[in-house]
Amino acid sequence: MSGTSEGQGPAGVAVPGIRPSITERHNFGRSSAELSDYRAAFNAAQLAMAVVDPEGVVVSANEALAALLGTRPAELREQHAADLIDLTSDARTWHAYREVLRGCRSRFRCTRRLKHPDGRALWAEVTVAPVPDSGTVLLSVTDISDRRELRARLRHLQMHDPVTRLPNRTLFFERLTAALESSPYDQGSTGRIGLCYLDLDGFKAVNDTLGHRVGDRLLAAVATRLTECADEGGGSGRSGGHLVARLGGDEFAILVEDSTGTEQLADLATSVLAALQEPFDLAGQRLSVSASIGVVERAVTGTSATGLMQAADTTLYWAKEDGKSRWTLFDPERNAHRMTRQALSSMLRPAVERGEFTLEYQPLVGMADGVTRGVEALVRWNHPQFGTLTPNRFVAIAEEDGSIVQLGQWVLRTACRQARQWQLDHPGVPPLFVSVNVAVRQVWDSDLVTDVAEILAETGLPPHLLQLELTESAVMGSAGRPLQALQALSDMGVHIAIDDFGTGYSNLAYLSRLPVSVLKLDGTFVRGFQDEAHANPADETIVQALVELAHRLGLTVTAECVETSGQATRLRRIGCDTGQGWLYSRAVGPERIAEMLGAGTDAARAGASG
Repeated sequence: MSGTSEGQGPAGVAVPGIRPSITERHNFGRSSAELSDYRAAFNAAQLAMAVVDPEGVVVSANEALAALLGTRPAELREQHAADLIDLTSDARTWHAYREVLRGCRSRFRCTRRLKHPDGRALWAEVTVAPVPDSGTVLLSVTDISDRRELRARLRHLQMHDPVTRLPNRTLFFERLTAALESSPYDQGSTGRIGLCYLDLDGFKAVNDTLGHRVGDRLLAAVATRLTECADEGGGSGRSGGHLVARLGGDEFAILVEDSTGTEQLADLATSVLAALQEPFDLAGQRLSVSASIGVVERAVTGTSATGLMQAADTTLYWAKEDGKSRWTLFDPERNAHRMTRQALSSMLRPAVERGEFTLEYQPLVGMADGVTRGVEALVRWNHPQFGTLTPNRFVAIAEEDGSIVQLGQWVLRTACRQARQWQLDHPGVPPLFVSVNVAVRQVWDSDLVTDVAEILAETGLPPHLLQLELTESAVMGSAGRPLQALQALSDMGVHIAIDDFGTGYSNLAYLSRLPVSVLKLDGTFVRGFQDEAHANPADETIVQALVELAHRLGLTVTAECVETSGQATRLRRIGCDTGQGWLYSRAVGPERIAEMLGAGTDAARAGASG
């Protein structure tokens, strides 16, 4: 080749096919031996290279590039480099490549999938950079297939569980996030997503008794059956099938992209339960397991990965709570109730401190003369969001989280203070006793005897004007500390009543051993008296027997839920001592009780003056 058809690379080195600049032409004649060496290096280099002119046409190419593309160097000349290594397949790559050719960009690098002459696919890293002072660019191609394969293997290890070979938690959430971010209007998409979230019932016992090696074998066998169920259940989604993943421990998930509805998810969950109930034969060890499954199905729009998993976790909890070995479908109404319970639980303790609770009082009336003997204190929660809540909405929650102790102390103190105030304000009428409900946890988690003694001393209420109500299930079978506390309270002069009698253990033998003063008949007995035209004689016989038994033991009997005069008449005939219910009064504020006591005082004065 003549000097007029050759240029120079860096440091004045001539490269075939490149026209030399003025400066390079001065250096050109100075070292033809050096030029020859660089030509040889270009052709012999292991790195595949080509020199490309500003129009993107190959000026020269070395042996390595020709071998990579399955041809000879001479065959590559005058061809467009972009066509040889697929730089035109996407607009972004093509634009960047053209900018380097025009001298507007210093360097460009991309990765391309090429076809090797032997038919295999290979991954190549393509670099394009200008050759200084020449107007040409140097294009180099590096085979990175081994590097990509190693990276892919490392990613597979990172994204898969070693025990079951299933996708792990990381890959599951990656796939879930991608599914939720995809457009619901894509071709073939249903715009919905489903999830079966399950764990094995009693798996810990397998690990503890048979060892982790057997436990791992069981997990691997479970994974195989789950995969079979997912494959049989179809999977026409864009991802090519349902994703089965192990999320950790004995927890698994089956992700259904492009769900067709809850029926599809229900069928899948049913097949999973049936498959897992078949015994497993693990190297001669025969095991049977079951699973609980939470099923969620919803529209992709408006759904987040966090929200979907929270719903699935909640539904799995329901499945276990409902008896295990079953699947349960997410229920928004049930979830709203659970959320309400959580909200109430988190706000209970602060609510006492903020003064959000109030007491109402329902009269306890003597059935023989209609005179009010006492009142039952009933707590109400004036919730800033949910309005006025009755005890059945929050007392059970308070018992679960322990806040019943703090709330119970407040109720007891407030009721005793109010009862003492009525006594002071209306000295002309017999004082009313106040009945306060006590949860069994108040006996176990606090010193109830000390609390009562301090509150009575603080308020000045005589002990005989305080009645504590405990449920039958809490009182019956009492021993140890609870029994000692009840006995100490009774010795103090406080009356003990069994609430809702007849619905719990009904072990009458305990009545002779407990320091109980009052039995409160559950409302279910009294309601049986409502239909006076078709009264059930058995109801009356049972109530009469209970009343006679209580009287023989020296106890008084209060009938709850008295709503009609007919009920009152029959209960009075049977011998009930006091009644409580809407016939007499609903639960009212303390000022209404004060008005009632005031009327009694006026009547007493009128009688005395007459």
